[in-house]
Amino acid sequence: MRRYIALLLIIPAVLAAAAIATAAKPKPTALQLRSTSLGTVLVDSHKRTLYMLTADGKNVSHCSGACAANWPPAKAPSKPKLAAGLTKSKFKVIKRSDGSHQLAYAGHPLYRFIGDSKPGDVNGEGINAFGGLWYVLNKSGTAVTSASAQQQPAPAPSPGYGY
Repeated sequence: MRRYIALLLIIPAVLAAAAIATAAKPKPTALQLRSTSLGTVLVDSHKRTLYMLTADGKNVSHCSGACAANWPPAKAPSKPKLAAGLTKSKFKVIKRSDGSHQLAYAGHPLYRFIGDSKPGDVNGEGINAFGGLWYVLNKSGTAVTSASAQQQPAPAPSPGYGY
């Protein structure tokens, strides 16, 4: 009987501790900035570079099928957060033709590139595919073209973070 009573007292304490640990874990920021070889650009919560497609309309994605397989849309979490340095009024969650939700910034639907293997990669920059050109975006939401990237000085190397 004593074991049963002790068990009844321990279980709620364990459940309460687990609930506190879960609630204390901060949600990742959906849209962030990161320094790359092209300057400071938009990245997702996993620090993967995000791109825009010139063929898209304002807050309207025209990338589906094979396009979306190569350039996966940046999925929007239920309550996305924006990092410091970005403008909230430029941030939007759009609805895609398949009903899913995608991040957009400054009117540009955002995508990852399957050719980027690690955070900070910008291998999709300037690619002409699926009806348009693909560019990374700076913090103002402007496309960083190869020409404008060459005009900017290269960022200073930062210490490694295990990537």
